[in-house]
Amino acid sequence: MKKNRTGFQSRLGKGRKKHYGLQQMETFFQLNDLAASKELLNSIMRYALKRNSWIKEEPSVIYQFYQAMRSFIRAGYFIMLQEKKLTVNIQWEDVSPLALGLLSEKEYHNPLLVFKKAFKEYSIKEFDYFISGMVYFSLGIYDKLPERNMINPYIHLLKMLDAGYLLFERRRKE
Repeated sequence: MKKNRTGFQSRLGKGRKKHYGLQQMETFFQLNDLAASKELLNSIMRYALKRNSWIKEEPSVIYQFYQAMRSFIRAGYFIMLQEKKLTVNIQWEDVSPLALGLLSEKEYHNPLLVFKKAFKEYSIKEFDYFISGMVYFSLGIYDKLPERNMINPYIHLLKMLDAGYLLFERRRKE
């Protein structure tokens, strides 16, 4: 008899297509709202850095968000690797500061720069360490706080969410 195993890890690189990262990103934003994702990430970060408190969300919601963010990070990495093959329709227009979010005007016009800068500074393992540490510390009361500076990866994740949403919106308009 043959044993069939189900792999629960992400399948990054299985079936490498030109638009694999964009498809993963599109799936992420179909299942998760941008504002809700940023708010939940903010709550996780806030409760992880507080002592004597834990997040009020259900642990299953936090775990599902954790898994979705891991796949989002991997999709962003794949997009960064395929930067030369991807083309993004760039329309040079004046943009209101509210539409920019955390992105600079240059990053707004070319969202791939955000992923390139983030993965130049941190690896996938470091982003995984960050997100798993924040989830771990937000779900319980602990005497110790995270030992590293967690602000920079947090800001990169927020910018990556904004840039990913821009890519998703531009692809949907095509």
